[in-house]
Amino acid sequence: MPNRRLAFLSIAAACLASTSLSAAPTDAPGCGELMLHAKGVATQTPAVRLGTDFDVTVSGAIARVRVTQAFRNTSKGWMEASYLYPLPEDGAVDSLKMVVGQKIFVGHIKPRADAQKAYETAVTEGRQAGLVDQQRPDLFRTHVANVGPGQTVVIAIEFQAPVRQLSGEYALRLPLVAGPRYVAPHTLTAADGTPNQAALEDAAAITAPLADPALGKSLNPVTIEVHLNPGFVPANIISPYHPITVRDAGAEAREITLAAGDVPADRDFELRWRSASADPRIGLFRQEFAGQHYLMATITPPADRAIGQVPPREMVFVIDNSGSMAGASIEAAKASILYALGTLRPEDTFNIIRFDDTMTELFVHSVPASAEQLALAHHYVEALDAGGGTEMLPALKAALVDGSPGSTGVRQVVFLTDGEISNEGEMMAEIAAHGGRSRVFMIGIGSAPNQFLMHRMAEAGRGTYTNVAVREDVASKMTALLDRLKAPAVHDLAVAVGGAPLELTPARLPDLYAGEPLTLLGKGDRLQGHLTVTGMIGDKPWRQTVDLAGAADSPAIARLWAGARVADAEAQHSAGQLDDAQTDALIAKLGMDYGIVTRQTSLLAEDVTPVRPSGAALSREELPLLLPNGWDFDKLLGRVPAAANEAADTPEAPSEQLDLPQTSTNYAEALTRGLAMLVVGLIGVIALRLRKGEVA
Repeated sequence: MPNRRLAFLSIAAACLASTSLSAAPTDAPGCGELMLHAKGVATQTPAVRLGTDFDVTVSGAIARVRVTQAFRNTSKGWMEASYLYPLPEDGAVDSLKMVVGQKIFVGHIKPRADAQKAYETAVTEGRQAGLVDQQRPDLFRTHVANVGPGQTVVIAIEFQAPVRQLSGEYALRLPLVAGPRYVAPHTLTAADGTPNQAALEDAAAITAPLADPALGKSLNPVTIEVHLNPGFVPANIISPYHPITVRDAGAEAREITLAAGDVPADRDFELRWRSASADPRIGLFRQEFAGQHYLMATITPPADRAIGQVPPREMVFVIDNSGSMAGASIEAAKASILYALGTLRPEDTFNIIRFDDTMTELFVHSVPASAEQLALAHHYVEALDAGGGTEMLPALKAALVDGSPGSTGVRQVVFLTDGEISNEGEMMAEIAAHGGRSRVFMIGIGSAPNQFLMHRMAEAGRGTYTNVAVREDVASKMTALLDRLKAPAVHDLAVAVGGAPLELTPARLPDLYAGEPLTLLGKGDRLQGHLTVTGMIGDKPWRQTVDLAGAADSPAIARLWAGARVADAEAQHSAGQLDDAQTDALIAKLGMDYGIVTRQTSLLAEDVTPVRPSGAALSREELPLLLPNGWDFDKLLGRVPAAANEAADTPEAPSEQLDLPQTSTNYAEALTRGLAMLVVGLIGVIALRLRKGEVA
């Protein structure tokens, strides 16, 4: 919404012009840090309060989720509210309902620009409206307009997502908070050094105010209920980061709720379960939609193949020690690397790369895992501290440099990060261009990592993704990951369909590691015949065939296929196989044809009758987000904690509008304060002009 972002973009453009970012080195401070926190720190309770409820139904291998957001206006004026929140990156948002009093307004998918224009018109005319935009595949924003004094407006969206499987365990993950994302300064300028307007708007869209810890954790409370019916008797139902209550709801069904009733939106929710009997190896589902037939096939190669002699490996560990990793995250990352170092053998080689807004390689190139080199590595890792920006791209480039590109040996890059960056596309493009024989394994650190980045980097790098949320996870998660990396991967995968042809996704088949399933989504004129998957496990051929006639009906497959095709289009774009226009057109068509939210399509619900009285002012508020659990607020923002560490119920003095975070090297204090005062002044001037109608 360009008009709404004018103050933000003007400030950013002024900053860009004054700091000459186009010529700045990697460690130069500038708009990267400004963009990250330009919306400030909220030190007062927002006028619009939000409560969120997740109602989840798991049927077989698919979860259908309804997210209900209740926006309550506690002020005496008319309000417009905006809320930034995460959803699973492989979900497909397809439904929006807005409830105001006794009225229900159903949302419709529209091209993004059209939806935004219609929403702005509703705002201006005083009509109530709700808009859902996608900022990233895992990051969405809800706008709700013209909420009256004391009124509550309910926005309900629905999406579906596949249930994840690994080594016989099933998992559902609901991200509940979006961590602040670092905006790399070089992304904000065009090739000629002028401000990149599209990048500035994107930075505004993925940025939200942070709630000061003094406000407590009662903002944006979340309730969750899961109706679990996996198609078999579930066992070992756990939620590792939230206490839960489990109740029987039938022979194969369970009801799961949060034991606390509601929880702060400061960490992801995860639910895991297993089958009480033998683990199913094949899952087949089908759907007929708009005259086409859709298939979802989940095939798990055998995990009981003998590992045999593990060949020498080169392992490159990349650790993020930027400011967002301060606190529990850096400790979990360091413990994970130290654990992995203990598994290396003398015949293996390794290196360690650490990055914030600078980068250091422990060795010039990978070295043998001798006792002396490992001891040096231990001291190096133990001494790491978190601070500075998150310039991930130089570290990725260094990690992909292969000293023996013609080798047939195993080269594994293990990346440990929370992934809180805005330039995810550059990471995927770099792997596509220079991945070579390297396999990229992502370890998402912390309570709310960037799931989109983790999964897509692992897919592009033919690796796998593991989350280490807390230090207590290190031993179990790292043991499981390293055991998978020792076993021979299923490689050279191919799929053949006997009978009617199918348009299958993913277009590029991954390597599979022990216990990992291959999930295929297909579309065709009809489903008949057999689907055969072949590959190599080590040096031995593997083959599995399934009869498509055995597929069970499901109402979710078509939109999951469309969402996967969107991901394919983005991957092809990163690899240079589709240009910008082709990618945008394909994604827009998929969004419109299948009624799902994409970066080219949005959901809009609106009333036709104005409710805000003519002449009544409308205040706009962006709801603040809690910092993810385990993050160090003062370290992130470069603030000095109060000497007495005042109690949480004692309000802190209002912070500067633009306390710059430790996400890039700081300017001198005077310049920081000067920029803050300049920004505050610009916001006031532009806001005043907007109210007077002087700014278009």
